[in-house]
Amino acid sequence: AEAAAEQLQLYRRDPEGWRGCRSTGEVAVSWRPSSEFAGNLYKGEGILPASPQNVWECIKPVAGGLRTKWDQNVKDFEVIEVISDTVSVCRTTTPSACMRIISPREFVDVVVMKQYEDGTMQSAATNVEHPLCPPQPNLVRGFNYPCGCFCIPVPG
Repeated sequence: AEAAAEQLQLYRRDPEGWRGCRSTGEVAVSWRPSSEFAGNLYKGEGILPASPQNVWECIKPVAGGLRTKWDQNVKDFEVIEVISDTVSVCRTTTPSACMRIISPREFVDVVVMKQYEDGTMQSAATNVEHPLCPPQPNLVRGFNYPCGCFCIPVPG
């Protein structure tokens, strides 16, 4: 989990190579080739008219959290094991997509939540296997490379 958090910090600090691919008035999505796997990294950025704490409540990876209520790509989120007050093993399930062409998925990740001195909040995760969470027969087991979210306070 700590390695995933550090990898995300490296992505955040390195502005090189990101190319814009989509932008609305609220969100900008960029991508760049990954150095870890044969594919691309993606990041979405936006400024929300809300306090960092309210935004964090909507995105933080906790059981019973708000993410399953607003994010159509997250069907369920459960904590498999609590490692510490900031680290846990979690299972996320996603619904089928593209008129059921893409099967429902499950992801088992070790997740860390951090808060930094500047008020930035971060969740970082990466794939892990866990004996209490064997693959389910009706779901495709997905694999996450280091991934996560930052909630960064901005003045005003």
